[in-house]
Amino acid sequence: MKCDIKKFFASIDQNILLEILKKYIPDDNITCLLREIIFSFYSVKYGTGLPLGNLTSQLFANIYMNEFDQFVKHKLKIEYYIRYADDFVILSENKKYLENIIDPIRNFLWNELKLTLHPDKIFIKTLSSGMDFLGWKHFFDHRILRNTTRARTIKNIQNNDYNFATLNSYFGLLGHGNTHKIKNKIINSAINKN
Repeated sequence: MKCDIKKFFASIDQNILLEILKKYIPDDNITCLLREIIFSFYSVKYGTGLPLGNLTSQLFANIYMNEFDQFVKHKLKIEYYIRYADDFVILSENKKYLENIIDPIRNFLWNELKLTLHPDKIFIKTLSSGMDFLGWKHFFDHRILRNTTRARTIKNIQNNDYNFATLNSYFGLLGHGNTHKIKNKIINSAINKN
């Protein structure tokens, strides 16, 4: 099962985050400072969201989602679970089991963290058909770049919409999979640009 939490950074409830931080940080001065950082920003609705660009946002997001990690590992006793920010994957050989844990997951996320699962991004697939996760399609013995990621990368290169830092970023990403052809396209486009 692969899930994606809708509008994750914008949806984080600031009061819940502060209460989670208070459980682990006994110093009132520190929690007061963290409160100032957290409440310095709101997205669509007051009391929600994290200040994007602030170095604390990734840390806060992981602390917030640690509550979910603990629920998955200790309450649901899920053995094969991977999460990165707002994306997570649960692996099981039992399709019925995966179907049955969707509601407990949905309920926990809403009741405890005020987060919702995106209804169009819950998938139960076989590994042999490839698992779409973090911009890649993962198979047993290799991974390929997601079609939309590959198309966007090639479009940016063809439109000369990149700089040296962007090229480095692309090559960093492409170093993690079977991407020989797209690397050659990028190199040839960069050479022809100059």
